[in-house]
Amino acid sequence: MAIDDPALETLLLPFVQGLLPWPQEGGALFLRARDGWPLHQRPLPGLVCEQSFKPDADALQRAGLTLVKPDDEARYPLVLVLPPRQRDEARALYARAVERVAPGGRIVACVSNNEGARSAQDDLRKLAGAVGDLTKNKCRVFWTAPLHVADSAASLDTALQAQWRKLDAPRRIAGDRFTSRPGVFAWDRIDPASALLVEQLPADLAGAAADLGAGFGYLSVELLARCPGITALDLYEAEERALDLARINLGAVETPATLGFHWHDVTAGLPKQYDVIISNPPFHTQGRADRPDIGRRFIAVAAEALKPGGRLWLVANRHLPYESVLTDSFGSVRTVAQNDGFKIIEAVKALPAKPAPKVKPFNRGELRRQSR
Repeated sequence: MAIDDPALETLLLPFVQGLLPWPQEGGALFLRARDGWPLHQRPLPGLVCEQSFKPDADALQRAGLTLVKPDDEARYPLVLVLPPRQRDEARALYARAVERVAPGGRIVACVSNNEGARSAQDDLRKLAGAVGDLTKNKCRVFWTAPLHVADSAASLDTALQAQWRKLDAPRRIAGDRFTSRPGVFAWDRIDPASALLVEQLPADLAGAAADLGAGFGYLSVELLARCPGITALDLYEAEERALDLARINLGAVETPATLGFHWHDVTAGLPKQYDVIISNPPFHTQGRADRPDIGRRFIAVAAEALKPGGRLWLVANRHLPYESVLTDSFGSVRTVAQNDGFKIIEAVKALPAKPAPKVKPFNRGELRRQSR
């Protein structure tokens, strides 16, 4: 709760400073919500949150905030937005925010300066007309005039809204092989690191497998195609929008393997044991800075979840410092390939140590009898 979140703090600043009123009735919807102390510094009656990223959703629930699903169609006098970095996804989110505003309600959004705050404000202005704004904490918060009422200063562009609403719709990519959508990892292409891992996967991987950070399912599809000995495969993915795509992509695969899809924060641990784990672990969150601690935690969780003798196949950027946790967590570690700035690693969990053979206790009487 004490962690700084400048964008969240700035988002609520117009209400703290009295520039905008908090709705007395009808509540407020917070799209792409995340928890933080600014949500708890004063009462925010009727606030409900939408969040498809599991760690943030879990944090909101732990804080006692109410979560709603994207298919909820209720309308609110206030819609708060923390737009994502991917522009098509952000524009589609603005268009959906317009749908969720009750007559006379407003949209309030905030973006940090280094993530394109001015462009984000311009986008909302194009959609809804003149906007107010305030800058602080190296962020910009901006808001519409009251929407869906005749005497408002807002000038909603309904044609643009309809166009933007479709911008993050699922579509086919990679030569029509996969379904993806803007905003998920490597959404419009096959990630080159994942492709390198696929090239190195041995055909003898077998048994129960897991894909940690599965994205839209590329690694899982290829694992099933290349390793016929896989009998079960669980996909773990923190972004629910990506997991929905993985269900579509794996649904087109003919396989005898049992499939499981889990909206899950891998860093919290896994509930089952596996013979094989594959992963291209994330190493960023909302910011651009490297977060190798996330990848290290993925590796430690994989080691905990593998059966003795189980195998982890991992791809990572060459500069990420994963070697120490690999060495500490596994019985054997080898770098299989290095190419284009990536490294492919196989790590095998140690078998349990064999108990030492029992030694017959020394018997002096027996020794005397044998010496006669």
